[in-house]
Amino acid sequence: MALVRRERFEFPDLWRRFFEPDFTGGWMRVEEYVDGEVLVVRAELPGLDPDKDVELTIDDGVLHIRAEREERTEHKGKEGYRSEFRYGSLERNIPLPSGTKDEDVKASYEHGILEVRVPVGEAKTSTTKVPIRTS
Repeated sequence: MALVRRERFEFPDLWRRFFEPDFTGGWMRVEEYVDGEVLVVRAELPGLDPDKDVELTIDDGVLHIRAEREERTEHKGKEGYRSEFRYGSLERNIPLPSGTKDEDVKASYEHGILEVRVPVGEAKTSTTKVPIRTS
């Protein structure tokens, strides 16, 4: 009986993305925590220009973070030329606590981390008694 040595099969780069998950792209990693009376939202957005690639909006008590990513690499060598690119959009929506004021929200970007600080105000709760009609 002869032993057959098998080489490890690997998908070509073009097909690999369909069979191997890409945890580095497509999903924006976010953490939220409360620091005193401030809600802090941190989003991991490395390699982006916050002025051109990131958009922050608040609509109906929800913080919307949108980013567009475009990355190109080129390899030139004796064997030939190879060019790759990755692009796509990232988006997360974070509900804000009631009582927050949109104009008090501050954002900063440093070392690939977007940090949004939202002062949490006192929730204004009002109770209105609704009369019940009987027949």
